[in-house]
Amino acid sequence: MIVLGIDPGTAALGYGVVERTGSRLRAVDFGCLTTSPDSSLPDRLHAIHAHVAELIEMHKPDVVAVERLFFSRNAQTAFAVGQARGVVLLAAAQADVTVREATPNEVKVAVTGYGNAEKGQVGRMVTVILQLPEVPTPDDTADALATAICIANSERDGDRVTGSAGATAPVMDRSAVAPIVRGETPYERSVREALAREARAAAEARAAASGSGAPTSRTGSKR
Repeated sequence: MIVLGIDPGTAALGYGVVERTGSRLRAVDFGCLTTSPDSSLPDRLHAIHAHVAELIEMHKPDVVAVERLFFSRNAQTAFAVGQARGVVLLAAAQADVTVREATPNEVKVAVTGYGNAEKGQVGRMVTVILQLPEVPTPDDTADALATAICIANSERDGDRVTGSAGATAPVMDRSAVAPIVRGETPYERSVREALAREARAAAEARAAASGSGAPTSRTGSKR
């Protein structure tokens, strides 16, 4: 299965293509499309549509994964995301590719095990899960890959979220319809173990910093 994950926005649109073979996930392609602030909104949306259509044509994804639109305190940001999402959904519909949606919390839980994880932690866990040499940048790219990971594993477990193609009717809030209830999978175990390693490394770094801080304090007092 090939999943095209999209983190929508009119100024920057992150994308990530993930291939799932059995329980293994592999990053195929990822990046971020930025549009010029000097361009008009119609021109920006046209560029986004053309880019997503090109990605679909190139990678032939089985699913396009997009974060579900959520309410934002910044109305301008919410409108921009909604407009970008619209052309992404249009490109998927034109290519007859199924669309799956997940809430931001679902994406974070799927990747980090914690629904309120910070962007930095999401990026680090994406790197671990996909065995990348470095954290994908900018955050839009990491978020798109995280969305693709979330949906790829949901599809693996048969938890179909939404559909723009086929008989499945669109569902705007998957968690309210089909909450994820299952035992720990090999994927979830690897995420838990990676989180434990990260916590141990952070604790060791703090211990080392506190140990090296004592001599510095004494030197400072002599001055």
